[in-house]
Amino acid sequence: MSTFSAIGDEREIDRDEYTPSVEPQPTWCPGCGDFSVLKALKQALPEVGRTPEETLLCTGIGCSGKLNSYLDTYGFHTIHGRSLPVARAAKLANPDLEVIAAGGDGDGYGIGGNHFVHTARENHDMTYIVFNNEIFGLTKGQTSPTSPKGHKSKTQPSGSAKEPIKPLSMSLNAGASYVARTAAVNPNQAKEIITEAIEHDGFAHVDFLTQCPTWNKDARQYVPYIDVNESDDYEFDKTDRVEAAEMMRETEESLYEGEVLTGRFYVDEDRPSYGEEKQAIGEMPDEPLAERYWDDDYEWERSHDMFLDKHA
Repeated sequence: MSTFSAIGDEREIDRDEYTPSVEPQPTWCPGCGDFSVLKALKQALPEVGRTPEETLLCTGIGCSGKLNSYLDTYGFHTIHGRSLPVARAAKLANPDLEVIAAGGDGDGYGIGGNHFVHTARENHDMTYIVFNNEIFGLTKGQTSPTSPKGHKSKTQPSGSAKEPIKPLSMSLNAGASYVARTAAVNPNQAKEIITEAIEHDGFAHVDFLTQCPTWNKDARQYVPYIDVNESDDYEFDKTDRVEAAEMMRETEESLYEGEVLTGRFYVDEDRPSYGEEKQAIGEMPDEPLAERYWDDDYEWERSHDMFLDKHA
């Protein structure tokens, strides 16, 4: 079965289909929050009706990069910070493919920060899950973009002199049309948010708090947590950018004071995705570009021919 013949094939999907037939032994540390991301994805994908053949998972480098070794879908293990450009290209070439990108806080907010900002700005139709444990875990405990000020590590033995970035606010300001935060210690909410993110048409950013019991004991387990959408103490309109921005600011400041706020912070269902915008101005074909590889009769267009015509 190819990716093309599988897309749109409605059938019952069992979450066990996402477990590799020869399941590798996970190398995440016991107690690692990354296990919760894997579990949430295995629960969410069947719920939205996506089969392994309809799904592509692009990962970066780091502990989070091991995710597609444990999830039986199409996978692309990119270099550090580069999961988003690969995911964007795949989605534009085959829009019916369900594309998910994943990376850690160092991978996504540091090394790949530029790609993160511009993917959100352009509102590419994909889900981006960032494993945020406030540390570089795979390389053994260096300060990351989300490490709190004063945090001591191998690279900052006297404590970090820098304020951490605010990923939710950065995502909203860049242009993401779905912004949420969940935590490994809240599996039910994690599944619901991942499901909503996959179903969302546009760039869905999920900041997933994943505790690192080995290299970041300061962050503990991200408990207790509060769901801002269910708590009576927090009232805001998640479809209003101004109210969402204020709620995000409070959330990001509270995290380093010991209060873990999670939930859906911003949702824009009306904004067209990047692919839709490109089709509207005639710069993207209705037929998926990737399908042309399977059409023996297709007469290939070469980009250099188009340039030569313009300058002839």
